[in-house]
This record gives sequence, C-alpha cells and structure tokens, in this order.
Amino acid sequence: MLSYQKGEITLVQYKVLLCSLYEIYRALEDEMDRNASHPAVAPIYFPQELSRVESLESDLEHFFGSEWRKRVIVPAATQRYGQRLRQIGRENPELLVAHAYTRYLGDLSGGQVLGKITQKSLGLSSKEGLSFFYFPSVSSPNRFKQLYRSRMNSIELTEKEKAAVLEEAVQAFELNIQVRDLRMNFSVQALTKNDTKNCSTLLSSCSRQPRTTLTVNGQIIIIIYFFKLST
Repeated sequence: MLSYQKGEITLVQYKVLLCSLYEIYRALEDEMDRNASHPAVAPIYFPQELSRVESLESDLEHFFGSEWRKRVIVPAATQRYGQRLRQIGRENPELLVAHAYTRYLGDLSGGQVLGKITQKSLGLSSKEGLSFFYFPSVSSPNRFKQLYRSRMNSIELTEKEKAAVLEEAVQAFELNIQVRDLRMNFSVQALTKNDTKNCSTLLSSCSRQPRTTLTVNGQIIIIIYFFKLST
C-alpha cells in the first residue's frame, strides 16, 4: 500500500490522482456555482479563496500537455463521486455542505505538507504541477478555517436536513476512500454529544494524526485520516 507519509508516490499515480481530483472538483464547483444563492450554500461559498478547478487544470496541462483534456483518465470510483455531487446539487443542495467541508478544509489543512512531500517524491525542481496543494488567496489557513466553520454553523436547517447532512458527511468520506484507496487509509468515527469523554480520549490518543471535525445538531463527526505505513 502506497504511503504519502513515506514519500511513496509515482508520477503515474500522481497523474491519476490529479485526474480524479479534477473530475471531483469540477462537479463540486459546478454545483456550488449553480446553487450559490441557496441559503445553505451561500454562507460557505468562497470561490476566490477555495476554487481548485483552475489549479488542477494548470497541473494537468503541465504533466499531460496542451491537449490534456483528451488524456484525462476517470476511474469508476471517481465517476460515482462526481455523479453523487451532481445529483445532490440538483435535488438537495444543502447536502453540498458536507462535501464542501470535507474536501476544501481537508485539502486546505494538509495541502502544503502534501505538496512538499509530492515534490520531493517525484523529484520536481519547482512547484510547477503542484498548484492544487496551494491556496494563494488564503493568507492564514487557520483563521480561514475558523471563519468557514463559523459560517457553516450559521446555516439554518430543519432537523431532517441536519440528519441528512450528517449522513452525507459519512458518505463523502466513504467516496474519498474509494477514490484514494491506493494512497491513503481513513478512519471515520461518529460520536454523539453524550460521548464527550470518549471523544476527548480518542482525540488525545490520536493527537499526532491530522483530523477534522464536523458538528451538526449536537452530533460530532470526527474524521481521523492517516497514511498507511505498510507497503
């Protein structure tokens, strides 16, 4: 099993990852743009700061050349992910919150570190082809994440919609597992507000692992993602 943490990524694998990310973000950002005025989407709509499509297009052109669109590889798992995003964009735009949070804040949190690891692993002399990992319009990732969470917490949803967002957050991570199962392993655990003690213990024991949390309607979704060390 490939491990980013150990710097084990080949150029071919990275190209496939870029193709997958492009299809996922194209679907996500198409639906975010189309639903920009939706009351659940508008508070977390930050196209200037977070948009990844143009960065990915630049990276794909760097590695595939000017006719990269004809050479993009879209694995079946990626197609399923994109189809899900477009479906909820049409039918339940409020569920885009779960996917936007999962993708943007996850990539914002680990982007620069993974960018450096990728550059070293592939022996790249510059950051060309690594635009995806960097957010030039975000001067302080930590402050921006605080703003994003604050905006997300301001979204008004019905009890049914809150439950649906929680379910969609888990599905978002499952879809990411399917897309990245050759590169990363994810551990996802859902805890209720009554599990505060267990939650604290879990976070303490995993303090060295990157993590993100999503709180909706008194429930906490804790996502702990780590790089598999075995090959």
